[in-house]
Amino acid sequence: MSNKSTVALLPTRPATYLRDVRKLMNIAGYRSVIEPRVDTALKINISWHFFFPAASTTPWQLDGTIRTLKADGYDPGRIHACHNRTVVIDAHLGERENKQKHVTDLHGLRNIHLYEHEEWINIRDAVGELCNDFLCLNDVYPEGFMIPRRFLGENIIHLPTVKTHVFTTMTGAMKNAFGGLLNEHRHWTHPVIHETLVDLLMLQRRIHRGVFAVMDGTFAGDGPGPRCMTPHAKNVILASSDQVAIDAVAAYLMGFDPLADVRFIRLAHERGLGRGDIREIEVRGAPELLEKRWNFVGPYKRMTFASRMQHRIYWGALKRPLEWSLKTVLAPWSYLASVLYHDFYWYPAHLARLGAALRSEWGRLFHHWERLALPADDLKSAGWDNLGEPPPEPSARSTGLAGKALRVLAAALREAPEFRKKRKGAVKA
Repeated sequence: MSNKSTVALLPTRPATYLRDVRKLMNIAGYRSVIEPRVDTALKINISWHFFFPAASTTPWQLDGTIRTLKADGYDPGRIHACHNRTVVIDAHLGERENKQKHVTDLHGLRNIHLYEHEEWINIRDAVGELCNDFLCLNDVYPEGFMIPRRFLGENIIHLPTVKTHVFTTMTGAMKNAFGGLLNEHRHWTHPVIHETLVDLLMLQRRIHRGVFAVMDGTFAGDGPGPRCMTPHAKNVILASSDQVAIDAVAAYLMGFDPLADVRFIRLAHERGLGRGDIREIEVRGAPELLEKRWNFVGPYKRMTFASRMQHRIYWGALKRPLEWSLKTVLAPWSYLASVLYHDFYWYPAHLARLGAALRSEWGRLFHHWERLALPADDLKSAGWDNLGEPPPEPSARSTGLAGKALRVLAAALREAPEFRKKRKGAVKA
C-alpha cells in the first residue's frame, strides 16, 4: 500500500446531523466504493437488545446513511437493512427497542435477518483457495463454516458505534462483520478473536463489491463494553472505506495506541489489509479533533463479574475446566448465565446511566424519535432543532424490563443451536 488511507471525521449535533453525515460520507469518497448497480447491505449493529447509549447503531445513524444514499441517486430498492442473531441478543427485540425498525419501515427498505429464510454456503465453495490464507479459522472450523450466499457480490456499509470491548479493547468496523459472517458457533473463535477479525476482513474484501463504514460517536462507550459501559456524548461521526483505518482513528480518539493496544488493528496493518498507523491516515473534515483525545480508561480496569469470568474461561484459570463445555450440548449454560447477568441484573441496576444520557440532546432525540422522524422523501433537512422535553427517569417497571428479559431468556434456550441440532436429529430419526 503506497498511498495514505482516508478517514472522514466531523463534529456534529442533532440540528445539523443529516447535513453532516452526507458531507462525511462524500468526503470519505463512498461513491467510488459503493457501486449503485448492485445491492447494498446496511449492516446494523445490535450489541444489546435493550437501548443503551453507544451499544448499538443509532436510528439517526441509519436514517442519515439512507437519506444520503437516496439524495445521491441510489435506488432504495437496492438497499436493505441486515441483521445477524446471537443466542443472547434478540435481534427482533433489538431493532424495535433501538428504533432501527422504525427507520427501515419509514423508508420502505427490505429488512433482512440473515438467520431466517436465507441460504448459507460453505466458505470453501464461496472463496476457494483464499481459505488457505486464514490465520485461524481453519483451525477453529476444520470442516469449514457457512456464510450468507446473498453477501456474494453485494456492497456492505457497516454501521458501528465508537466503544470499548472486553475481548478486543475497542470494537468498530472490523468487528461489525463478526456476526454476519460466522455461523452460530462463533463463540468458538473468542480465544483467537483478533486473528478471526483479520480473517474476516480478508474474506470481506473478496466477497463484497464494496466495503464502507459510517461510525457513530454521538455517544461513545467506555468501560467493559460492548454492553456494560459508561456512555459519553462525544458529538463526532466517522466514515471510511478502509476498515482498519477507521478503527485506528476511533481507537486513537478514545486514547489508545492503535498498533500497540489493539492487536487486530496491528495484525491487519502488517498484512496490508488497511492502515493502522495513525501517521499513514489522512483525516479529512475536522482533523483537529484528534488533538483532544478522550483518555478513556478502557475495558479492563473496571471489569464486570461477567467479563472477568469470560477472560478466565477463554484465557485464564478456567480455560481447561470450562472452555470445552462451550463446544458441546452443555454450552447453553453460558447463554443463560449471560442473559441472567446482563438483562436481569446489570441493566436494571444501572438505569441511572441511561437516565442521564436520555437527558442529553441525543437522548431526547432518541426518546422522541417517532415524533421527530422526518418524512422519507425529505432529503434536504439539515437535522432536528426541537428535541422536546427530557423524558422521565427510566425504571424497570416503566421499561417493562422483567417481561422482556424473561422472553429473551426463554428464547436463549429455545434457539440454542445445540438444542435445535438435537431436535432436528430427533425429527429425522
